[in-house]
Amino acid sequence: MGPKVMLLLRRVVLCAFLYLFFVSFGLACGPGRGYGKRRHRTKLTPLAYKQFIPNVAEKTLGASGKFEGKITRKSKRFKELTPNYNPDIIFKDEENTSADRLMTQRCKEKLNSLAISVMNQWPGVLLRVTEGWDEDGHHFEESLHYEGRAVDVTTSDRDKSKYGMLSRLAVEAGFDWVYYQSKAHVHCSVKAENSTAAKSGGCFPGTSLVTLKNGSVKFIKDLALGDKVQAADEEGNVVYSDFIMFIDQDTLTCRLFYVIETTEPKRKIRLTAAHLIFVVTSTDNLGLSITYASKVKPGHKVFVFCETMGKLRTATVDRVYTETHHTSFAPLTVHGTIMVDQVLTSCYAVIESHKWAHWAFAPVRLRYRFLSFFFLGGGLNITHQEEGVHWYSKMLFHVGTWLLDRDSFHPLESLNWS
Repeated sequence: MGPKVMLLLRRVVLCAFLYLFFVSFGLACGPGRGYGKRRHRTKLTPLAYKQFIPNVAEKTLGASGKFEGKITRKSKRFKELTPNYNPDIIFKDEENTSADRLMTQRCKEKLNSLAISVMNQWPGVLLRVTEGWDEDGHHFEESLHYEGRAVDVTTSDRDKSKYGMLSRLAVEAGFDWVYYQSKAHVHCSVKAENSTAAKSGGCFPGTSLVTLKNGSVKFIKDLALGDKVQAADEEGNVVYSDFIMFIDQDTLTCRLFYVIETTEPKRKIRLTAAHLIFVVTSTDNLGLSITYASKVKPGHKVFVFCETMGKLRTATVDRVYTETHHTSFAPLTVHGTIMVDQVLTSCYAVIESHKWAHWAFAPVRLRYRFLSFFFLGGGLNITHQEEGVHWYSKMLFHVGTWLLDRDSFHPLESLNWS
């Protein structure tokens, strides 16, 4: 990583720490549940014709990311597409093959959210999809329609005066790039499921289990501030680390999870594509290396907790497949690691470096240590956390995206994160 990038990141982290430190008191001492007044909903402004948000090219990291390759019905990646049978969405399906209903899980989530917004904005009006996954080559080369990551939408009444506001609603629904492309439709796209920028975090299902210091087990969704959960230190020793916060928590959205199963001993862990997990990929490397869940293959070795030995050991991955779950949680511990369903993982995601991610969250750990030393258990309410991605995680993601999208810095593939 270049010195300019490091200097800027250090300044950002320092400012974030100061904000975390001083804002704790104001937020915790506010009215209601301890986190200030409810924010008023801002007035939505329609997009102008030919405007796109964010204001970068569609296939840059700051938007939907690069083209991953065309998906056909015969390709292995076809399993990445899922049909959308939402009755509140009208699919044009002019090919009469239901291809427009096929899309990635992320695209499906955002489209369903947009459908709700449309009904709330215009009672009696539904969302209409004119183009979804393209298997016939009707779009330009490297179009995200070929991956099921893009949709062209209108309203069911085809009222063109609504399309500016429809574009804004799509932005609010969470599409990674929205373009008021033509008078006939709005173009929306999302990041790839297995992209390192697929989400601003990585998660586990809420029903995944962690082990506490007293020997009991607990659902991840039920973790409380200060719980000591099973983790590992830098040398690979089993430790019990304080739970600090959720980097992300979502009780409503359905997400795609990679399921990694091992043999001898048998373990099964579920985590999102961009979440980091410790692996051994060769017999001559017995140290902890890191990779994305989506990159784990049968034959790789992961680290699991062996109850009889009371320490970590390796287990061979037998198979990897995907499932969908409706809740997702990303816990953060002081050590930055956590044992989920007795499999060792990092608490971090998106950037393929546990070391740099752990360094970036240093202000959060310092704040926790300060508050826990002086106030935890003493009446100060610091346990409540709003649902969704934590603001600090969002800040780090957007800063990293901005740095990587600048022409003066190297692209993601050339950065040395390790």
